[in-house]
Amino acid sequence: MAKFAPFDAADYLNNEETVAEYITAALENPNPDVFLTAVRDVARAHGMAQLAKDTGLGRESLYKALTPGAKPRYDTMLKLLQALGVKLSASPVHS
Repeated sequence: MAKFAPFDAADYLNNEETVAEYITAALENPNPDVFLTAVRDVARAHGMAQLAKDTGLGRESLYKALTPGAKPRYDTMLKLLQALGVKLSASPVHS
């Protein structure tokens, strides 16, 4: 019987275009935990220690902010996304 390693999205988030597409897809889901999980995956791919340094936030604070069910502050998310090389934008909703 073949054994497979568990899938980890962080293993594939190795360039800005892939990261941006991944975050964009997560934003399309109405469940906010999907977005937090996606940002956490990108953060792990980037390296939590490096991300903590880049944002000026503690590693524990990052983990707490990106836990499903968390309600991170807007400024925290902006710092995280900027450090990850991603920016959010708005577009009109078409029916």
